[in-house]
Amino acid sequence: MKDLPVIRGRHYIAAAVAEGEHEHQDFKYLISDARKIARSISAFANAGGGRLLIGVKDNGTVAGVRSEEDVYVVEQAAGRYCDPPQTVEFTAFRVDAGVVVIRATIAPAASRPVRCIEPDGRRRAYYRVADENIAAHPLMVRTWRRRAEGGAALCVDSRHTALLRLLGEHSPEGLDTPDIARALGMSQRATDTMIVELAAAGIVTFTYRHPRFLITLP
Repeated sequence: MKDLPVIRGRHYIAAAVAEGEHEHQDFKYLISDARKIARSISAFANAGGGRLLIGVKDNGTVAGVRSEEDVYVVEQAAGRYCDPPQTVEFTAFRVDAGVVVIRATIAPAASRPVRCIEPDGRRRAYYRVADENIAAHPLMVRTWRRRAEGGAALCVDSRHTALLRLLGEHSPEGLDTPDIARALGMSQRATDTMIVELAAAGIVTFTYRHPRFLITLP
């Protein structure tokens, strides 16, 4: 299958499937939409890496890979529809006679954000939360860029202290950025910049609480 050597892996696949879908694992019975898979690659790359188990249904049933085209579609997603392009490693496991599952491993991004190219041409970064691919908060993307540019150093002033005190009062729930701006009596633009500075320095973080990301203390 695309010249992949097939190794024995019944016990490995059984153990992996028993974990269910989570932050670092997703089941794919078959793969036909490269752009949709690009979202998964973006989400895993931005959130510490992960793996697709191709040939496994959502309910955990191991059906096996139906077509070697699945590998091609994943490669297309990673190379054509991810910005920057990502590298995916493939390993084929024989689970039973005639049943093969392919593990597609996505490494953590060397530099975030990794964005996918949407059908309308826009580039959007995703982040993996539990078993879902969530569009990354715009300030998360700004934070990643600031870190990539080496701008994580921070000189804390009274505004930062006030924000941290506010978050402490609302811990562990966190606050949305407009709530923070109103509470501090600051413009949204200035508040967002301050949040990015603190997040890049690792002092605050983004926590997903359906249906949105909130700003919290680590």
